Order: sequence, then structure tokens, then C-alpha cells
Amino acid sequence: MPLDLRADLPDLLTSVTDIESVSGHEGALADAVEAALDAVPHLEVTRDGDAVVARTLLGRDARVVIAGHLDTVPVAGNLPSRREGDRIYGRGTADMKGGVTVALAVAAALTSPRHDVTWIFYDNEEVEASRNGLGRLARQHPELLAGDFAVLMEPTGAVIEGGCQGTLRFEIATRGLAAHSARSWLGHNAIHEAAPILDTLAAYSPRTVMVDGLEYREGLNAVRIEGGVAGNVIPDRCTVTVNFRFAPDRSVEDAQRHVAEVFAGHDLVFTDVSAAARPGLDHPAAAAFVAAVGGEPRAKYGWTDVARFSALGIPAVNFGPADPGKAHADDEFCPVADLYAVRDALERWLA
Repeated sequence: MPLDLRADLPDLLTSVTDIESVSGHEGALADAVEAALDAVPHLEVTRDGDAVVARTLLGRDARVVIAGHLDTVPVAGNLPSRREGDRIYGRGTADMKGGVTVALAVAAALTSPRHDVTWIFYDNEEVEASRNGLGRLARQHPELLAGDFAVLMEPTGAVIEGGCQGTLRFEIATRGLAAHSARSWLGHNAIHEAAPILDTLAAYSPRTVMVDGLEYREGLNAVRIEGGVAGNVIPDRCTVTVNFRFAPDRSVEDAQRHVAEVFAGHDLVFTDVSAAARPGLDHPAAAAFVAAVGGEPRAKYGWTDVARFSALGIPAVNFGPADPGKAHADDEFCPVADLYAVRDALERWLA
């Protein structure tokens, strides 16, 4: 069904949500977004895979980038969407089809913004970084990401969230000797060897640190443990996967050195690495955005693609509808009031 970008925001969110777009399967939604934006006369539209970029070309002195991802985590019996009172429930309503909805509506409505605007709707944000559509655009078409300031429409409850945490995932493997469990003394249990690793994690005290005036809390946690062959076999191998969420005063290299010190004597195999981003709220463009939106900015917990803009030298913030605590929840929802609050804030800033 075509998207009507001039529909009332709750109706548009329902339409966007009901086009299922689990990571890797964003094609149908990208098609609908592309078709809707192609019909907007003041926008130039470019398609790259399942990413859609729409730009104004008004010759303004500055360009801002407003971006949101089209994909969601897997559906958990929460499609199609439904409205209950002042909430719209459904997979992706919070993360982040509410933000996509607002961006689409403002992109169509704002024919003469005070800055040129690049609107980006991209694929594969909820999966490994190597597949991320914004990363692909940065590598293959960096000119499409060029700008003086960027806003990522992640769910923030309509509050500005500056920067983001970095994230590392790494594996620690333990070795044993397989044997029949009836003669366990002939083997060596690799799962039991994981106990000191888990003890280290349980005893770890994460930092709380101020960065550019915002408070960030770190976290070091086991997120997966794998081992075992059969119910009657002493396991000869076990792997603990650990996730470190670090504050933006650490570089990736600093974070890797830190966890290597915490687990001294163990070999760490890093499987996923993404840098943090400092808030950058002292940048003039960011300060102007804060002044237009209002409220008290806070730190972003979690990694977001503001880090990609930061790596390109573009200050960026997170700002979108819905409670980030409802992202990926089975009862995920977006408050209707947040849709209007975020839309109105963007229009105050850009009009």
C-alpha cells in the first residue's frame, strides 16, 4: 500500500509499521519510502540498495542530515500494529519507525527549510556493523552524508541524547578433556573452567564518568555461554561471550586494552567493535538545535550511528519519539504525543 506522507502522524506510523522490515528484508519498505519521496517535488531522491536518500538543493549556507533506519528486530507476534488510547503498539514502533514516520512527514511538508536537508532512510542497523546501510553509504557515497550537523531519529522519548557508548564483543574460550561423565576423573571439564571468568565479571565495578557535561555508565557483562557435547560427556570446550559498553572518553584501543587487563592471562577474540561518540553539544550547530528543541540533554546509553557521523567529523545527536526502554520489547509502542512533539521540534528548528 502506498505511503501517504500527508496523513495524520498516527495513521502514517501504522502504515509504516505494518510493512514488515526485519533486518535484511527491508526491500518492501524501502520501495514504499522511495515511491513516496519521489512524489515530493522539492526533493532529489537517490536509492542505494535498501537505503533511500532524499535531499533539498536550495543553496543554503549549511546542510543538516536527518537519518533513521528502516529495519527492525524479528517480529514476536506484534504485527500488525494496533492503537490503544494514546499509544501505537507493534514491532518497530519505538525502534525506530516512529522516528522514520516523523522524518518522512517533515521531509514532505517542509518545502523551504532554513538549512538544506539530507533525509536518510537506511537498512541493516539492527545487525552486525559490517552490514549497516549507513556504513555502506559512508564507504561508497560519502558525499551523500556530507553535512554540518546530524540528527539520528533513535527513540529518546523526545529528549536530546548526546553521543553514544562504544561497544566491544569478545569471546574467551576454555579448554578441557572429553571423557564419559561416568568416569569424569578421566577428563577435564571446560565449563567448570569458565567459573573464574564469570567470577571476574561478577566482581567487576563499572565506571560512571562525566563526558562533556553528560553522565555515562559503563557495563561489562557475559551475554552468552556455550559448551557441552551431550548429556553424558565431559565437555572439552566452553566459550564465554562478553559485551563491554564503554563511555565516549575511551577510544576503541583504550577499551580493548582495558578488557585485556581485566582478563589478564586469557586470550580474547574480538568479534564486534564499534567506537563511541562524544556528545559534541558545544558545537554551534548542536547548540542551536538544543535551543530550538528545549529540554535538558542527557547521555545516550547504547551504541547508535551518531558514531558514524562523529567519525566523519560531523557533530550528531539522537532525538526521536518513544521510550528507548521499549525498543525490542514484545509490547513495543510509541506514544502518539511523542510523534507530534518531535515533529514540532524539527519544524521549529528548520522552518
